[in-house]
Formats: sequence, structure tokens, C-alpha cells
Amino acid sequence: MGVSTTAPDRGVAVVTVDHPPVNALPVSGWYALADALRAAGRDPEVRCVVLAAAGRGFNAGVDLKEIQRGPGHTALIGANHGCAEAFAAVYECQVPVVAAVHGHCLGGGIGLVGNADAVVASEDAVFGLPELDRGALGAATHLARLVPQHLMRALYYTSATVTAAELHRHGSVWQVVPRDRLPDAALELARRIAAKDGGLLRLAKAAINGIDPVDVRRSYRYEQGFTFEAALAGLADRHRAAFTAEKERR
Repeated sequence: MGVSTTAPDRGVAVVTVDHPPVNALPVSGWYALADALRAAGRDPEVRCVVLAAAGRGFNAGVDLKEIQRGPGHTALIGANHGCAEAFAAVYECQVPVVAAVHGHCLGGGIGLVGNADAVVASEDAVFGLPELDRGALGAATHLARLVPQHLMRALYYTSATVTAAELHRHGSVWQVVPRDRLPDAALELARRIAAKDGGLLRLAKAAINGIDPVDVRRSYRYEQGFTFEAALAGLADRHRAAFTAEKERR
């Protein structure tokens, strides 16, 4: 359980998140993921990182129960800072990052995948931002990297999800495969990337980030300001309490 790193092939590191039951990460989990990604990127032997997850789905965002239990806004602030660090660690990783997505990819999962360099997904993967239903805001920055602007807005306002096949049609998912083929498909793409010169790959990653039209760190931080406003206004607590109560009744 937690975050682990393996090296299944020369030049490839696989960072795997395993936090049952649904990979909704506590504050410490986001920081652990950020640390693992940055460490993999710093390793001179690594030329590509695969970001994967164990269990029922890729990522279900933050641990809302931890936020509800925490005194004041301490846990909320911790979650927002932790998410920001994990998202940035994907984007700023010194080598390309391939996200291998299965099952649900929600909330913070969109932040991770939206900042990845490439995405491979299983046929059962669904992507979405249920933030408004949870009394939060954020990660529109990253959803906008996966779908066109007007679709991003409609998905955000409705909390609707899209399938891997739909994202493939928009060009943001490299390949859609059966669930049991996902690890192999992600590794296949990672091997193709890792076959290139490591020094050139690092330069290419820095160059592509440098010409990005949106500063993802600043953009996400701007969104987070509205999350804090929702919390101060009491909107967040009401929606989070309703969601956690519904989960406990099931």
C-alpha cells in the first residue's frame, strides 16, 4: 500500500499508486507521489516514467474524509498543496511521463493525467471532474489539456464523465486497450520513448514545457483561490458532508 517504484525495463521506471479502496489520496499520499516522480526523473538511468495505479481505478482525487475530520481548514490547505506538488511533479519530471489509466480517473486524477506527456487507457477508463458536487473547484487547467474548451466547460459544470474512447477521438489518449493489456501497452510506449537518447529526451521535455501556452502551476494555483473562497463561504463543507454521508450509507 502507498507509492512504489519499479524498473521493469532498461530506462523505464514505473511509479505505482496503491491506496485502497479507490485511490483517493490523503495529504501524505500526494506528497509521497510527488517525491517518487521527482526521484525517478532525477535518476540518470531513467528515460521514461510510467505512472500507474493498482486496484479498482486510477485515482479518485483527495481523501474527503480526511478533510472533514481535520480541524479548521488545515487538511484542505494540505490537500491543495499536496495536489499542486504532485501535479507539478508530473509536469516537471525531467523525462516524459506516460499515464496508464484504468477505471475511474476523477478530480485529482485529472490533474495527474492532464499534466502527463502521454496517456494510455483501458476500455473501462472514465475521466471527469466532480468538483462542483464535492464543494470544490480546480483542475480545469488540466481538463483543458485533454478536451476542447467548450467541452471542458460543459463537463466541468455538469460533473459529467467522458470515456477513454472519447478522449482518443480528441487525440489526448494515445491508445485504448482491454484492461488486461494496459500494463503492457503503457510499457510498450515507454520503451519506444526510452530507446531515444536520454540527454536529448531531457532537453526535449524542457523545451516542450518552455513553449507551453499555459503556465500550469500558476493556472492551477489561481483556481485553488476559488476553492478556498468556497470553503470560507461554507459551500464546501455542506457538499462534502452530503457526499461523505451518502458514501457511509452505501
